[in-house]
Amino acid sequence: MRFELITIFPEFFGSPADGKGLFAFGVVSRAFREGTAELAVHDLRAFTHDRHRTVDDRPFGGGEGMVLKPGPIAECLESLGLGAKNERDTSRERVVLLSAQGRRFTQAKARELAGLDRIVLISGRYEGVDERVVEMFCDEELAIGDYVLSGGELGAAVIVDAVTRLLPGVLGHADSSRFESFGEGDAGEHKTEDGVPRSTHGAGGILDYPHYTRPAEFRGLEVPAPLQNGDHLVIRKYRREAALTKTFSNRPDLLKNAELSKDDRKHLESLGWNEFAFDE
Repeated sequence: MRFELITIFPEFFGSPADGKGLFAFGVVSRAFREGTAELAVHDLRAFTHDRHRTVDDRPFGGGEGMVLKPGPIAECLESLGLGAKNERDTSRERVVLLSAQGRRFTQAKARELAGLDRIVLISGRYEGVDERVVEMFCDEELAIGDYVLSGGELGAAVIVDAVTRLLPGVLGHADSSRFESFGEGDAGEHKTEDGVPRSTHGAGGILDYPHYTRPAEFRGLEVPAPLQNGDHLVIRKYRREAALTKTFSNRPDLLKNAELSKDDRKHLESLGWNEFAFDE
């Protein structure tokens, strides 16, 4: 997997190969050290042609702020061998614009992107990017959340991290990324004979269950009794219900598409869940 990052602040990302920057730590750094992933950062100002290295301009029609011009972005993309988007094999490579107007980036999208050979991430700045860049070059626009950042660099970093950890061998075990929060469709596939999902993680599109470690009692709070009795069925049931409880509390919207058993629904209904009301 090769990541190409286009930004006016190349120093933001650093160089994982030199042990510096955002991706020089943790399991993601292993991917860059071992060559599973590659990172190239491109300074957008290098594709300007005036002495001030201008990348932005005022928008037609007026309005607050400045907008990134199409010229430097187009030249940068073309220097990477990327032409118009209708000429591109999007099963192998994609150009993605980080934008507050983009679709929400999800774990499912991360898995999809992890199957590509190359991802080019354009970090938007100011009030946005000239729309002709989107129309001519971008395969999709993504946002990491429903809020506005000062630029797309943080969003690009999030996508690089989320995608890289899904590449083969990065986490060390093929199932490590499957049984965790937002794992899609795994719950039914990995139920045991008693019908309760395996006890590694709360999969099936819901949040992970709460975790506890030693000591068993910490400042008056004890580890829940079901986790201490050694009965694996009791532990699995407790963890499933705890994961459902946390999802209902923090992200009830996820329950709309989650794979839920009869017992799951019964537990959720005891919490006040209404199957036909999915508003947060």
